[in-house]
Amino acid sequence: MKKLIAGAILLGASSMAFAQPGCGVGAMIWKGQSGIAPHVLAATTNGSFGNQTSGMTTGTLGCSTNASVQSMAMYMDSNIDKVARDMSRGNGENLDTLAILLGVEQADRDSFRSVLQDNFAAIFPNADTTSDQAISAIVALLQQDAGLSKYVAA
Repeated sequence: MKKLIAGAILLGASSMAFAQPGCGVGAMIWKGQSGIAPHVLAATTNGSFGNQTSGMTTGTLGCSTNASVQSMAMYMDSNIDKVARDMSRGNGENLDTLAILLGVEQADRDSFRSVLQDNFAAIFPNADTTSDQAISAIVALLQQDAGLSKYVAA
């Protein structure tokens, strides 16, 4: 039982890196509760159901939406392998397309490419990473960057 709880906490903690606070079914279930445990449980619930990215993309489940993020999501669905290749190198037309879809200004493009390349392993932790998972990771990373967060604001 202790191993199960420890595993759930670790899974939740790793999911928190990509969680948009207050968003998804998990946030709705644990609404009104504060502290690390409800946040971990909300993130774990969202990760289990895989609903947060679709909520972020569509603006449902208490998630805010952004038309640019929606465009990026549609592009990623069809081009995930090409985007991953370009992201690993830190340049390429598919990475530039993501920047354009998000409205990243020319002055911020080098920073955008660097953040994504530097965090490639977090965005694509394995070969089975879905576009929804990659999008969630990208949005979370950009939200944490002072200069790039404006491009993923709702």
